[in-house]
Amino acid sequence: MKIEFRLITAFIAVVLISVAIAEGARSRPLDEVGALELLQRTLKRDHVYEKRISLDCIAYGTEETTNAYFEFVLREIHNAKCGGDPETSPAIDRYRVYRHSGKIQQWEAADDSGSRISARQTR
Repeated sequence: MKIEFRLITAFIAVVLISVAIAEGARSRPLDEVGALELLQRTLKRDHVYEKRISLDCIAYGTEETTNAYFEFVLREIHNAKCGGDPETSPAIDRYRVYRHSGKIQQWEAADDSGSRISARQTR
């Protein structure tokens, strides 16, 4: 009986520790590098620009940083490989990546709001 109790106690302890570790990993906010990597992985995974532009022809810039999110602008790269006028770099889209949740919102110019592009988390 004592051995069974100890095994059950040990099992519960392992489960609780695993949950605490998992929560700790998720509760750490993203830094700018992590947020950009999450955005890039999500755009690649979801094939967002597959039929529009090669991901190799997109440059990423940080436009705004707050305690809640990072806002990135995606711009076309114009060079010999990607084509276009090298004197310009038009904005393609803007995204917010939230530090704590890892949620990504795409800026909708028509109504000046954001729409979530990914229900799945990649963190």
